[in-house]
Amino acid sequence: MNKAKLDKEERDLLDDFESGNFTSTLTESRKSEIQASAENTFKKDKRINIRLSGHDLSAIQRRALEEGIPYQTLVASVLHKYVSGTLQDITANKFSKRTR
Repeated sequence: MNKAKLDKEERDLLDDFESGNFTSTLTESRKSEIQASAENTFKKDKRINIRLSGHDLSAIQRRALEEGIPYQTLVASVLHKYVSGTLQDITANKFSKRTR
């Protein structure tokens, strides 16, 4: 497992799973809903080409390696988070606090 930081609830779930004590309460109908949603969310049916600086591409590839995912998956994830409004710019938050 990768070295992610887990909160207490996540650690308890992982411990239960690894010890064989975990039981899911997920119903088949809910599982089907989640699966359909995931398939629609991550369906990659369009291709784009972009130009990046070598420095930025290297940094993206390095971050993807740290996350254990392909760099193109990381780029797609960042773009998805941006368009869905869930991408958080930590540096912007720090800057806005300093200017208050």
